[in-house]
Parts: sequence; structure tokens; C-alpha cells
Amino acid sequence: MRETRSPVRVTVRLFAGLREVAGSDALVEEFASSDVTVETLRARLGEAHPKLGPYLSGVAIAVNEEYILEPGTRLHDGDTVALIPPISGGADTANETPKFLVTHAVLDPRPLRDAVMRPASGACVVFEGVVRDHHEGHAVVRLQYEAYEEMAVRQLEAVARETLAAFAAREVHDVGIHHRVGMLEVGETSLLVVVSAAHRQDAFEAALRAVDRVKETVPVWKKEWGPDGAQWQEGVQPKPAAS
Repeated sequence: MRETRSPVRVTVRLFAGLREVAGSDALVEEFASSDVTVETLRARLGEAHPKLGPYLSGVAIAVNEEYILEPGTRLHDGDTVALIPPISGGADTANETPKFLVTHAVLDPRPLRDAVMRPASGACVVFEGVVRDHHEGHAVVRLQYEAYEEMAVRQLEAVARETLAAFAAREVHDVGIHHRVGMLEVGETSLLVVVSAAHRQDAFEAALRAVDRVKETVPVWKKEWGPDGAQWQEGVQPKPAAS
């Protein structure tokens, strides 16, 4: 008896410049065969949506909010696939500040500091990434941040775990990371990274590592607004944090 192969239907999410090129934030692709891989989908998108074609070789792929590194990875019916363009560089209880958060609200470092501090902590480093008034010689009026929010929170957690693992032999106690999205004016804080540790050098080094990894792995994009209009900032290929 011939094997019956069920069709595969996947939702493709688009962000930042890709969303604008496609004119939509999501596409639905259906395949008659169940033998569908990430590379199969990439080829289909290039054929079905020619405007996306020039960008597809430069995007990373996430399936169900996890980065996929192998193009031969199989897709299944109901999967959500995100096309992640180069990126511009949850609470335990309702009453506690979440250590990992993507939000439209103004960022306040004090609750996050309280969330990561321990009785044994002799140092706490609070890093604030702030919108500045220039970028590569151009005037900047404001920045617009967009994120694949669900996946971004998971990657913030992964960055924290990775940082703590890297400093396992040193007394780094905890890491908290909040990222703001939406339209931010010059002087407003877009990123908070807070690290507690027994000693200041370890806290500083761990905070620097965490900030760098946020810029390398978290799916957040920046649109730069200036006197002459707006454009998405060029980014880098994601370097996924260890899950």
C-alpha cells in the first residue's frame, strides 16, 4: 500500500525591513508533501515572493522560537518559521519584576537590580544602552525598535544562562536583562543589563559579555529616524546563545 503523505502548512513571520518588502508580517505556505525542510521553504519563498528573493540568503531561520542552523532541518505541519534579518546590534509571580522582559514601557533599573541582588553580592553593575543623537556621521532624532518579542525573551534568558555558565568558576550570582521596543527619543534607555556578583571585576566582565551577546543573538531591529527620513540600520548575522 502506498504511504499517504499529509500536507505541511507553516506560518512564516516577517520583521523589520522584510515585513516592509513583503507588505505583510506573516505568510502562510502549504506543501503537498510532508518532506519539507528549511531549505525547501527558503526556495519556495524565493519563487512565490520574488521581492523577498534578494534577502533570503542573508536571513537566519527560527522554528518555533528556536534558531535553526541546519538547512536540512525538517518542518512539520503547524510550525511557525521566523525569517530573522541581520539584527541591530517572564516573571516568577505577578508581584515580582521579571528578570527577562521585552516591553514598550520606560525601563527602570531599580526593580531589576533588586531582582538580581543576593545577600552575598558585593557588587552590582547596571548597564543602560541609551539612544544617542548620531550614528556613523548622521544625525539621529529617534530610534524605532522592533522585536520578535516571544523569541527575544527566550534569547535574553539564554544569554543570561550562557553568561552565568561562562563565569561558573567565579562568584557571579545573577543576570537580568530588559529591552525596550517602540519609538524612543534621544536620551531614552533601550537596554538594561544588570549583573550581581561577589566582586566588582567579575560583575563588570560578565555585564560586558552579556551586553555583547544581546547584540549578537536577540532578534531586535532598529529603524533610524533623522532629518532626511528613516532607514533600518544594517545589522549582523545572529550568533545563537546556547539554549
